[in-house]
Parts: sequence; structure tokens; C-alpha cells
Amino acid sequence: MLVVTLPSSFFLFYPNATLIAVTPLMYNNRVILCNGEDLMKLFIILGAINAFLAVALGAFGAHGLEGKITEKYLKTWNTGVTYQMFHALGLFAVAFLADKLPQVNMIVTAGWLMLVGIILFSGSLFVLSVTGIKVLGAITPLGGVAFLASWILVGVVAVKYL
Repeated sequence: MLVVTLPSSFFLFYPNATLIAVTPLMYNNRVILCNGEDLMKLFIILGAINAFLAVALGAFGAHGLEGKITEKYLKTWNTGVTYQMFHALGLFAVAFLADKLPQVNMIVTAGWLMLVGIILFSGSLFVLSVTGIKVLGAITPLGGVAFLASWILVGVVAVKYL
């Protein structure tokens, strides 16, 4: 087996002429995730965590925040929950595509953009809803852009590789 390293990925050449491109996830200069199965597991776990949180935060909004914040902010909270759940499901789609297409780095990037979008978009709406700090609304569009970019990448991957 011959290993060729590039800045963002490496290629494994096996004696039977098989070529596998691998995108590593590094921590302290050590590869901790490097193949489609590992990435699939990672994005399934991230999707499950975010789906769980979306359900929990939705229940908290419906039962714990009702009457404590204005109707406007309750709708804002629900928007954050809705987008978090949609993109948690998107992380599951990314997981399966990462397993099916381990050589395609764009799908991994799409997954990270979805996670960043959840944090920035939904997170800023949650904090805005309970604090009323309107300047946090300026962060929300950045999360929206991350969501849009992630779905564009998923679409490009589908057109080019499926």
C-alpha cells in the first residue's frame, strides 16, 4: 500500500489498483476520523444529538416558556427549533452520503456547514428569545448562509457523484 498525503486529504493506493481518497479529521496532529464509516458515525451522532435537542427545546418552549416570553419571541423560539430539526435530519443525509461517497470532501464540508448553521441560526434565535437582546439577530443570517451553502454542496454532490 502506498500513501500519498495532500494538505486536506490523502490517498491510499492498494496493490489491486484500488484508490481510496480519505479526508482526515485531525486532533493534536493525529488522525482521529479518516474513512466513510467514521464520518457516517460522526454525522449520525451529531444528527441524533441535534434532533434530541430540537425535541427537548421544542417541549421547553411549549411548556416552560409559554406565558414567560412574548408571543413574538415564542414564534422566534419555534423557528429555531424547526430549523434545528430540519438540519438534524440533513446531518443524517450527510452521514449516508459520506459513507456512500467517502472520496467526496464536499459532503463532509456540507455536514460541518449544517452544524455551524444550527449553532449560529438556531442558537442565536434561542438566546434572542429568552434575553431580548436584538443585536443577536445579526448573527442569525450567518447561520442561514451556512445552511444555504450546505444544501448547495449536497446538491452539487448529488449531480456530480450519484
